[in-house]
Amino acid sequence: MSNFYQLISKIKRRPSMYLGKPAISNLRSFLSGYILARRELDIPQTQEEKEFSEFQFWIQSKFKISSDQSWDKTILFFSEDEQSAIAYFFNLFDEFIASKVDKSHRELEEVQSEPSIKRGRSLSEMADRSTISYEVEKMPEVEKK
Repeated sequence: MSNFYQLISKIKRRPSMYLGKPAISNLRSFLSGYILARRELDIPQTQEEKEFSEFQFWIQSKFKISSDQSWDKTILFFSEDEQSAIAYFFNLFDEFIASKVDKSHRELEEVQSEPSIKRGRSLSEMADRSTISYEVEKMPEVEKK
């Protein structure tokens, strides 16, 4: 099964196949139905679905608004019509994903600037050591004969 962002990418390539009429309100309904169906089937939320739940706040920050309008209504407001709004959504979505990647890179740089790394240990060395020490702690005691 595709992940959530792959699904959005497929919709971008062939919106009529997934949405009927390529309109931002149809996209919102489709994604809401997808998320609801997964919840009804007790399928846990993926990391991408959790990230996408931040899209509403990101849109509000991007447009500097504090309205309770959903992301699709906000994008439609700043577009000519439903069809141009869906194209605008995909541009904004790409920007949203890029901002997530940038944030992850900044966090990684912060971690790499911590003192243990400055002393010459790489992240992989630290991960290997913590895994080894964890596994040693979990090993059962062996009786000596």
